[in-house]
Amino acid sequence: MSTPVPADAGIRDLLDRLTAAWNAGDADAYGELFTEDADYITFFGLRLTGRQAVTEAHRALFEGPLRGSRLTGASSGPDGADIRPVRPDVAVVIFAGSVAGADAPPDPARDSIVTLVAVHDDAWRFTSFQNTRRTSP
Repeated sequence: MSTPVPADAGIRDLLDRLTAAWNAGDADAYGELFTEDADYITFFGLRLTGRQAVTEAHRALFEGPLRGSRLTGASSGPDGADIRPVRPDVAVVIFAGSVAGADAPPDPARDSIVTLVAVHDDAWRFTSFQNTRRTSP
C-alpha cells in the first residue's frame, strides 16, 4: 500500500474529477473513481454493486436521460464538500449538489445531499456513495 496523499488534497482532486467526468458524460472516467467493490445508492434507492455496475449505469444515463447534464456542488471550492478524515486512508465526504439539464438552470427539485466514503489503496477512490434527494419534512 502506498502512502496516501493527504486526505483533503487527494479527495478534493477526486471530487473535481467526479464533476469533470459527469459533465463530460464520460462513464468510464466516472467509474474509475470508485473501488472495484463500491456500493452506490441512487436517490431513488437503487443499489449498484461494483465499479462495473456504476460505470454501465452511468453510461446508460449519459447516453440517455442525462445526456449533456451538469453536476454541481461536488466542487473543491470553499463552499464545496465537507471532508472528515477517519484514518489516514479513509474519509467521509458530504456535499450538497444537483444535476442540471443540458440547457437548463439547476432545478431545486433535483437538489441532493451526497455522502461518500473515500479510501486510499493505490490512489484515492470512493467505496461508498449515497445520494438522498432533499425535500421538506
